[in-house]
Amino acid sequence: MPQFDVLIIGSGLAGLSLALKLADRKKVAVITKKTLLEGASTWAQGGIATVLAPDDTLAEHIQDTMIAGAGLCDEAATRYVVEHAKPALDWLIAQGVPFTRDPGNSNGYHLTREGGHSHRRIIHAADATGMAVQETIAARVQAHPNITLLEYYIAVDLITGKRLGHTDNRCLGAYALNCLSDEVVTIAAHDTILATGGTGKVYLYTTNPDTATGDGIAMGWRAGCRVSNMEFIQFHPTCLFHPHAKSFLISEAVRGEGGLLKLPDGNRFMPWHDERAELAPRDVVARAIDFEMKKRGLDCVYLDISHKPEAFLKEHFPTIHARCLALGIDITQQPIPVVPAAHYSCGGIMTDLHGRTDVDNLYAVGETACTGLHGANRLASNSLLECLVFADAAAHDILGKAPIALPALPPWDESRVTDADEAVVISHNWAELRRFMWDYVGIVRTTKRLQRAQHRIQLLHEEINEYYTNFHVTSDLLELRNLVLSADLIVQSALARHESRGLHYSKDYPDTLPQAVPTVLEPYNYRAI
Repeated sequence: MPQFDVLIIGSGLAGLSLALKLADRKKVAVITKKTLLEGASTWAQGGIATVLAPDDTLAEHIQDTMIAGAGLCDEAATRYVVEHAKPALDWLIAQGVPFTRDPGNSNGYHLTREGGHSHRRIIHAADATGMAVQETIAARVQAHPNITLLEYYIAVDLITGKRLGHTDNRCLGAYALNCLSDEVVTIAAHDTILATGGTGKVYLYTTNPDTATGDGIAMGWRAGCRVSNMEFIQFHPTCLFHPHAKSFLISEAVRGEGGLLKLPDGNRFMPWHDERAELAPRDVVARAIDFEMKKRGLDCVYLDISHKPEAFLKEHFPTIHARCLALGIDITQQPIPVVPAAHYSCGGIMTDLHGRTDVDNLYAVGETACTGLHGANRLASNSLLECLVFADAAAHDILGKAPIALPALPPWDESRVTDADEAVVISHNWAELRRFMWDYVGIVRTTKRLQRAQHRIQLLHEEINEYYTNFHVTSDLLELRNLVLSADLIVQSALARHESRGLHYSKDYPDTLPQAVPTVLEPYNYRAI
């Protein structure tokens, strides 16, 4: 049985930066479902929000975050993240991340602006910040002798005292499936971190990679953690609309640099919906696009930045320019067809300011966690920042305590299961789930639609539970199991909120209540799968 000081499940920015901060003093394992760089952090285009400009202030960054979060941001968490942003960024720069330079700025870096921000405060690496950050950090992680990388491993479930019949329910490690050998291994750890990202693949259309299947949220819930604000799913307003462009995001920075949203006839429509027009927060822009598409029967709308100089576009958006050009769209000459798509989960496993969950020795960081920073709608480019700040906070907490001896852990029991004979059940259920979640639990919701989704989720629960009980686990089955549970948590949370706030818009409850209250779900056992 492999044993480590710290087990990190997930290899995004939160997981890898945490591993690097611990590895000089701890023996660390990182497990990831595919390769080290196949996650949402790598796909991030925009950048990292940090107060660097002389005319910007911490108070204004906090205020912008709170306004975007529709009154639901936790003020202490928001202040903590913003105040720790500069040290987190300095650490990242020290690792060698090649952020875009601008000698004309006093700080030496080019800063862009995105929707919801009152100032230019987004430091970036052209239009592929996530790739630049992840490649830099991953190289350091791979070179560290105290870090064991387990690629093509997917966590099956956490091992807790409660699972073993103990009175103490602390986390002791996890079972993980080696996707290459189909063997389930037992990994013991003094501390375990959930850093698996969000739940984007629960929807038919998403900007997220295939790995975003809600694994950490589902495992944390089954282990006894509360979840919060799961109804707030951010739909990015501008995902490239093209039959051969799977999940390709058109960065918010395109609108920040002057891109205009237009109807097929060339008319702008955002000024009709909000005085901030294209620079309104994401929830406002996504609902406006959804409204115009449904009203006019459109397949997409258009994002036009062709009025900017060609050299400017190639310098600031080289990835977007190249990808669109490969699909026959020259952004220097024509508008980009775009649609909203599921992008970010603002809710997740509840944590404190150290990344600690309700289960001892279990932490959650990144999109898997609900720290209170994002409230009802995440402000653009606060997500990578949150990963860095809370990875650092969790590292300090872990390094500041003495490890407790680990008991012997039982191996994975496969004595009563067989090989599946109907794998088509998994693919069919996966397709059904993603379709009805898109139709019933999307940008605009009704109670009737949510109830329909809940009914179908319960049927899928039963089918998947039977399948999981009787057959050998596979990566597809584990992901579907986690997706269905994540969908259930999203729908339960949406039904519990009798108002419209931020990313949750209900036709049955269109008004916003005077008091903003988080949605908190307590873990249950009778329906857990």
